[in-house]
Amino acid sequence: MGLKAFLAKPIAAFIQKKVRKESANALSWQAFWMKRLLDRAKDTAYGKDHEFENIQSYDQFKAAVQINDYEGLRTYIDRVVAGERDILWPGQPIYFAKTSGTTSGVKYIPITKESIPYHINSARNALLLYIAETGKSEFVDGKLIFLSGSPELDKKNGIWLGRLSGIVNHHIPGYLRKNQMPSYETNMIEDWEMKVDKITDETLLENMTLISGIPPWVQMYFDKITERTGKKIKDVFPQFNLFVYGGVNFEPYRAKIEASIGKKVDTIETYPASEGFIAYQDSQAADGLLLLVNNGIFYEFIPVAEFYEENSTRVWLKDVQLEVNYVIILNTNAGLYGYNIGDTIKFVSLNPYKIKVTGRIKHFISAFGEHVIGEEVEHALLGEAAKLGIGIIEFTVAPQVMPLEGGLPYHEWFVAFENEPADITNFEKAVDLALQQKNIYYQDLIVGNILQTLKIRSLKPDAFIQYMKSNGKLGGQNKVPRLSNDRKIADALEAFKLGK
Repeated sequence: MGLKAFLAKPIAAFIQKKVRKESANALSWQAFWMKRLLDRAKDTAYGKDHEFENIQSYDQFKAAVQINDYEGLRTYIDRVVAGERDILWPGQPIYFAKTSGTTSGVKYIPITKESIPYHINSARNALLLYIAETGKSEFVDGKLIFLSGSPELDKKNGIWLGRLSGIVNHHIPGYLRKNQMPSYETNMIEDWEMKVDKITDETLLENMTLISGIPPWVQMYFDKITERTGKKIKDVFPQFNLFVYGGVNFEPYRAKIEASIGKKVDTIETYPASEGFIAYQDSQAADGLLLLVNNGIFYEFIPVAEFYEENSTRVWLKDVQLEVNYVIILNTNAGLYGYNIGDTIKFVSLNPYKIKVTGRIKHFISAFGEHVIGEEVEHALLGEAAKLGIGIIEFTVAPQVMPLEGGLPYHEWFVAFENEPADITNFEKAVDLALQQKNIYYQDLIVGNILQTLKIRSLKPDAFIQYMKSNGKLGGQNKVPRLSNDRKIADALEAFKLGK
């Protein structure tokens, strides 16, 4: 055991104790952060416009701060981007995290001097809690790879601008910097296929112990290594035993990634966003992600079923319930208030508060009032596939409202299989029944002959990689939506059907 691995254990025990104490006092910490945000921002343009100095209770907070998305805060954010001070948070941000939106074009999410430590320390703490629970610290002595976007930053009106993963790359602690892979020069490569080739060159002969990234892009890296060596990952990197991921549900990718590795490895799921680091997996033995209650964020929650209603229920942590799908709302020390990041979650534990990400509020199908969400389609497809030993590479679902062949509308599933079902018709029926059991509204539409049962279209194995490449979104933090309420993605995937 090296010095770093030895020292990591007492540090991990200290951090675990601190995190457990915070979690045990979650409501007190959330009340603290509501008050803290109001006090710090009361003299900003937003704070004055919304009379922060007069807010004394959560009910008053709700009355003063409306639910926003980026467009709702855009008039303020545009002033921040233009270089004005004291608009959403005292002073100016130190970074803008650049993201893309369907209606807003490029979005500039502020990151402040107060908020950046929470992004960095949360990722560190996820690893330390793993060490504290398992006693496994040897990975810190080996090489660690973080598959991410380019760390290259630009400036906009004097403020550094880049992808969140690139910004965070500049804050990796010095004690890990020598262990970090790939090299800075390789990380700067924008073309993902070229980048994966270069990363493979740099890492093939290294002692890789931890690999981190979004699962589909990690899979590309693994495929490239196997293509070069003809070996499983465990035989190329025998000390690799920890995979850290976030951004998407791992389950659709688990079987293929584990097959590529050739053994099971420990995994840590994280839930970072440009707007704040929200949660991480704190235990290998328990389900759910620990909600980070002392992380510069005051959380609110709105039931998904009520989100588009005029007087929807809006609660803070004190009033949440188990197994209810909520839209998560953030108020942050980067100057975002009532901010809807678009994610849906449900609580799987209230002591401590632990969540599961269930999808995206905009990524659903409700062309007929069914409101099918990502968690439901993943459960239906993956559950039935597992029964038959069928591997799923990737998939997405869209409504087919006006079938060219006539007849009732249906949900159309575009699936890249690792191995095809022997009988696709029976497989379709099984998946449809599983979805009906998860969503009563969908079941009512099937039973009531409003919809016909779903149709599965088999795609070429590399269909989604080629689709993302054609859109210039291959690699990095980009993800294929599981669900769409329109046919933009579905129509583009038509070109990748088997037999074409």
